Amino acid sequence: MADLRASPANILQAVEEAAGLYRQGRLDEAEKICTRVLKARPDWFDALHLLGVVRLDAGKPGAALGLLESAIKINPQSPQLLSNLGRALAGLNRDDEALAAIDKALALAPNNFEALNGRGIVLMKLGRAAEALTALDRAIALEPRFLGSRLNRGNCLAQLGRFEDALAEYDAVLAAQPSHAETLYSRGNALSGLGRYDDAIAAYDRALALRPDYVKALLNRGIARQALNRAREALDDYGKVLTIDRNNADARHNQALALLTIGDFRRGFEQYEWRWQRTGMPRRRNFGKPPWLGEYGLQRRTILLHAEQGLGDTIQFVRYAPLLARDGANVVLEVQDELRDLFARIDGVAAVVARGDELPAYDLHCPVGSLPHALKTEAATIPKDVPYLKASGERIAKWRPRVEALPSPRVAIAWAGSADHPNDRNRSIALAALEPLFALERAGFVSIQRELRSADAEALGRVPRLTHIGGELADFDDTAAVASLVDLVISVDTSVVHLAGALGRPTWILLPFAPDWRWLLDREDSPWYPTARLFRQPSPGDWQSVVARVGEELSRLG
Repeated sequence: MADLRASPANILQAVEEAAGLYRQGRLDEAEKICTRVLKARPDWFDALHLLGVVRLDAGKPGAALGLLESAIKINPQSPQLLSNLGRALAGLNRDDEALAAIDKALALAPNNFEALNGRGIVLMKLGRAAEALTALDRAIALEPRFLGSRLNRGNCLAQLGRFEDALAEYDAVLAAQPSHAETLYSRGNALSGLGRYDDAIAAYDRALALRPDYVKALLNRGIARQALNRAREALDDYGKVLTIDRNNADARHNQALALLTIGDFRRGFEQYEWRWQRTGMPRRRNFGKPPWLGEYGLQRRTILLHAEQGLGDTIQFVRYAPLLARDGANVVLEVQDELRDLFARIDGVAAVVARGDELPAYDLHCPVGSLPHALKTEAATIPKDVPYLKASGERIAKWRPRVEALPSPRVAIAWAGSADHPNDRNRSIALAALEPLFALERAGFVSIQRELRSADAEALGRVPRLTHIGGELADFDDTAAVASLVDLVISVDTSVVHLAGALGRPTWILLPFAPDWRWLLDREDSPWYPTARLFRQPSPGDWQSVVARVGEELSRLG
């Protein structure tokens, strides 16, 4: 290397040498030369820019940012520098700033395909996948040979739910570069999105053969294995992640779900506390009072138990409130507005407020989902005081004439949960798939499905023996009253089953092949709800077999 104390020509030669090493992928050597150049000339633009890019490619966006910001002060009109500044900001999740920097680059050089590719990446992070696709299409049109844009276009199509189209992009990349671990990983994700979990695992296997420490591939292989009810193999994958990164919150959370699924509640609920740190979780609320996780007794203290997730979770875990009250605590609940009146009748609860209302005074707080951990729950110690919810007498009187006008046995039906639920496509059923049940002429069927989807109205017209009252149910008090008046509730895995189970009503739950953790595996009963009976898919997507079995059991009802 030239003597950097000499002429600028020597420094220029050194930077060119570093750039050549960078193009060969020899990042450490390129970094050493750039560092020496900047020691001699701290304001040398090309060295600042190149060292920033080297550190970006080494996965160090924080270290890169300062260098790129120093370079931008010297030459604020460099499109390539602005594009790389956007990359660094995106790597630090400063996505709005990243988009602004990239747009400045494109204003200066509209046909910079690398900036267009970067714009697509940032727009995907911002949840603007349709705009991202436009940017990536332009990048590919400008430089069809740049495989990075094809890979990102596949990721964008996957984000839009167009998994088959995404696979075509990944296969195009792999045809040119068969050993590209990132593309194999993304291909596995698309296959998982299509429910082709065995094929997804094969793709993750190929990626991991190339990069055994590929954390994201290990994580998602574990998720695919859980989708096939191979929880113990999934635990192996999460364990491997944790040997690489012991504080990986996604692995810890997924590990919790796998442990809970196999009934290891003590360890599972302990790991479940990592849910607050997993990807995508909002910032945890600051209550201004100490949290409680079972460290000491609660005699003569007021504890706030607050809902944190869905309605079903809140109903499932509120069973612990009477236990705390019996142990001397003054229990206050903060729950979803739909549950406030229903929960006001729980034994031992001093006050119930809706989320967002002013809170009464309290000493400590605990999220309801942390109560099983706080009380060291195991399968044998799940509170069995069921029912722990009771319907309103006034609401029962309101619905009694409608329900008792139906023939007996009377069966309440719900077939879909919230369309926004991440697992909705697996857990919800089209009403049309349940039509064989309504052939049982001596039964009276009532729909308590509150939200109808586009095809439901047409299906309801084909089953006149199903009385639809879901649109008339104002809240969970109405649903609880109807559930208390019928002989049986049949539903997919949604809040309805938790409500019926907590009321102690006979409940048949229709479950996908890979159930939520709370329903465990390979059993027809539930330790959480003694009056529940589980009907499981024998293979992924096979609702027909489930409905046929439910129909057979219905025909035996007196």
